[in-house]
Amino acid sequence: MILSEAQQSLIRRVSAIEVELEQMEGRMSKGEAVCLDGYTRAAGHLRRLLESLGIERRARDVTLGDLRAYLKTKAAAR
Repeated sequence: MILSEAQQSLIRRVSAIEVELEQMEGRMSKGEAVCLDGYTRAAGHLRRLLESLGIERRARDVTLGDLRAYLKTKAAAR
């Protein structure tokens, strides 16, 4: 797949914002102060850029379904 210059530019922006968000999350995990307004704005911009690139949110099934089957799967994983 060949990407247009505009797509490549958006991907670079996504990468930069993602790195900044990761750094902010690292600081938060250490208990350091982070500008939450800046964090939420960056996360919103990231989402919009990803949507522009065609990446969509997808719902996933989080129901357990059959409890016995779930417990059997968990027991087998041990």
